[in-house]
Amino acid sequence: MLLRHLRYLLAVADNGGFTRAAEALHVSQPTLSQQIRQLEETLGVVLFDRTSRTVRPTDAGQAYIECARRVLVELAAGKRALHDVKDLSRGTLRLAMTPTFMAYLVGPLVRDYTVRYPNIHLEIFELSMGDIETGLADDSLDIAIAFDGVRNAEIESIPAFSETLGIMVGRNHPLWERLTALSLGEVAQLEFALLTKDFVTRTRIDEYFTQEHITPKVVIEVNSVNTLLEVIRHTAIATFLPEPIATVDRALCKIPLVRDAPTRGAVLLRRKNNYHSAASVAFMDLVLGLGEPLSTD
Repeated sequence: MLLRHLRYLLAVADNGGFTRAAEALHVSQPTLSQQIRQLEETLGVVLFDRTSRTVRPTDAGQAYIECARRVLVELAAGKRALHDVKDLSRGTLRLAMTPTFMAYLVGPLVRDYTVRYPNIHLEIFELSMGDIETGLADDSLDIAIAFDGVRNAEIESIPAFSETLGIMVGRNHPLWERLTALSLGEVAQLEFALLTKDFVTRTRIDEYFTQEHITPKVVIEVNSVNTLLEVIRHTAIATFLPEPIATVDRALCKIPLVRDAPTRGAVLLRRKNNYHSAASVAFMDLVLGLGEPLSTD
């Protein structure tokens, strides 16, 4: 059995048939079919049901495909280990963050990391929590900053820091120069533009409103942090986001609250029992050395 057999196997499974798989692999369909037949003969099982228009894995095939995926992930990690340079004179870091962290944390982190390790090539992705888990599991990401509550048992979660969510407004809002803290009654009277409910940040905000018995006036919902910031900068509407996002250069002002503002924990995520490159370990050490989010100055 060769690695080629495993790659051909996954191509057929992922493309749902031999024709598209052959095109993706740049081989002829007869060649691909022959290779899969060889693999089935070696294993002594039928891996694909070819009786319908769509080629589907058999039960045995599905089990073997899952194992093949893990094998190729481990082999890719091993290849990176061979090329890893411990002194960080070269290397690559594939980093992901959820959108609200990307809005204020990526700049300071990249600044500090590149000053320390200027020869490391960075690949940075803004992804949802689900896409981050997928990327870590299939080894297309090295490390991520996100929230706890990971569903995949193959991913480890390392507590990093805690951040506070706060109410903020733009220059057009009547509360722009407000210095005194808002009461719960005043919060209940505000009109809000918030992230949509598929954001973890929105979940924490909704929990806060429920805890304080507030029915918020949500007049706008947005599925992009950058879009939400533009809305706040140009309207007389408030929002709830991580406090470090509210800076003078963004033309946003944070309004204090009488009661404690909601907090949430940030974590570093990476694949368990996997080779971790020197570049990713250095990034983790940088983040864990913060104790709190980096200054955005």
